Amino acid sequence: MSLPLNRAILVAAMLGGSFAAHFAAQAHVPYLQPASFEPIRGGWVSLDAAFADRFFIPEVAFDNSRFSVLTPAGTAVAPTLVQYSHTRTTAEHQLTDDGTYRFSTGLRYGATFHTYEQNGERKNSRDENFVLPAGAKSVAHFQAVTRAETYVSKGAPDHSALKPTAEALELEFLTHPNDLYTDSIVRARVLFNGKPLPQQAVNAYFVEAGANDEKVTQQLTTDAAGIISFQPQQAGTYLLLSRYRADAPAGANVPQYSYSYSVVLEVTQ
Repeated sequence: MSLPLNRAILVAAMLGGSFAAHFAAQAHVPYLQPASFEPIRGGWVSLDAAFADRFFIPEVAFDNSRFSVLTPAGTAVAPTLVQYSHTRTTAEHQLTDDGTYRFSTGLRYGATFHTYEQNGERKNSRDENFVLPAGAKSVAHFQAVTRAETYVSKGAPDHSALKPTAEALELEFLTHPNDLYTDSIVRARVLFNGKPLPQQAVNAYFVEAGANDEKVTQQLTTDAAGIISFQPQQAGTYLLLSRYRADAPAGANVPQYSYSYSVVLEVTQ
């Protein structure tokens, strides 16, 4: 399964045109993909988490975060198994109760980025020990904060696991994420620290097996209440992605955080 991502479109849409030449790592898309949106025999679910330029070909493992599963009872637990390799992280969990489970990578505090101008030239650095050169002007200094999620239901879907965390960037689904159809409208609210984000960009990607052309299915923007809505035109797997930059909290090592959030969904006929 292979779907290239257009880095220029992605960065310009999510971070603003002035940062379109930012680092390649910022354009890597995080994802948490279940092998199936329904558990297999014994109630087991297997998932892959990685950063990639093509869906779903892993390039960098999703590490340095705490994976979690929110159960239908509203209890957060650790997955039964989490294994790390060079290009991907694999998680497995056994679903014991009926209902919907929210799988999350948790927040990953990643690389620190610097953009600066020196002698009329714009330069970039990911050096952890970076020192602004004499006479240079800082343009941007931030750390990447990333979370990827997905939902799996055993039996009939329910809504307990849809409750937002009220932490960082996330999507709160108003349409159940395990009950999506091509003839229905998908609705979700984009939240930052629990508050709706109006006029926030969200990209919807349809992951088409065998596709090798660049394809952003829909570029969405939230309304005044922070809500996006769209009608999927095809059955299959979708990934929703949003990025948002904000001032870092007091005590952080950088002035800003650059948040990324993605969720993988299945749409049926």
